[in-house]
Amino acid sequence: MAEHERIFGSVLVGVDGLQGGRDAIALARLLCDPQGELLLVHVRALPDHAGERSAEAEQGDDGQPLADALALLERERATSGVQAQLRAVPASSPGRGLHELAGAESADLIVVGSSHRGFLGRVLMGNATREALTGSPCAVAVAPRGYAESKHRPTAVGVGYDGSPESRQALTLGRALAERMGVDLKVLQVVPVAGPAYAGFGGVAWGEALEEIRADVQKDLEQAVGPVGEARAMLGIAGEALAELGEEVGLVVVGSRGYGPLRTLLLGSTARYLARHARSPLLVLPRGSEEHAGAVD
Repeated sequence: MAEHERIFGSVLVGVDGLQGGRDAIALARLLCDPQGELLLVHVRALPDHAGERSAEAEQGDDGQPLADALALLERERATSGVQAQLRAVPASSPGRGLHELAGAESADLIVVGSSHRGFLGRVLMGNATREALTGSPCAVAVAPRGYAESKHRPTAVGVGYDGSPESRQALTLGRALAERMGVDLKVLQVVPVAGPAYAGFGGVAWGEALEEIRADVQKDLEQAVGPVGEARAMLGIAGEALAELGEEVGLVVVGSRGYGPLRTLLLGSTARYLARHARSPLLVLPRGSEEHAGAVD
């Protein structure tokens, strides 16, 4: 990634007037390029029967619903103290509204909050969060509940790695983010563990075989990461290990491995697990993106 290239120069933030939207604004400020543009977006859900009716028809003769949405956005912008453009969007669902606007604006990133229910400091995938993560044309970041009040900045950027070309691109992005934030880079590759009977080993031999595999992966990972960054290969389950890494670093970057159109975000198994259990902000990249891509499954 060239030094002059912006990272997330155009960022859409889903704002609902609740805690989740405020958490999203706080995370967006961190991830947006210093010279980039934030756009606070409130999606006003249309009735199911709206069909092909125009946005002008749906907002009424005096446009009051969208005017109310803009007033909400103005309050949230003033409360957060962020510099941002405002946009009220009528759509059949929050996710669809954000996706359509992201496509129209050629946005690099959508940022949303977690569900307002559940544990503080955890990502919980409510309906709106799930919609944002499914089919997005760009990367999506999810702020854990209470992030706006936590005042915690990442101590490092964590990257999930699996050796694929997409994960090498994710590593490039993670390295650039860490450099811009002035924090460390920590890259984790998780080696799945098969049962000893399935692998044809048993007892001490099984343990030794696993350690040899992990050691080989560690060497390859260190070569991929290079001198600027910590490389760690471990045995385990990817989703659980990356969730724990998030607690350590404060931001985890993973890729989407769900099958679907290129440059579209469809959650693979690990990203889906993290969207329910992450203990830090989560950044998920669309499959096959040439600029901001990663893959962990």
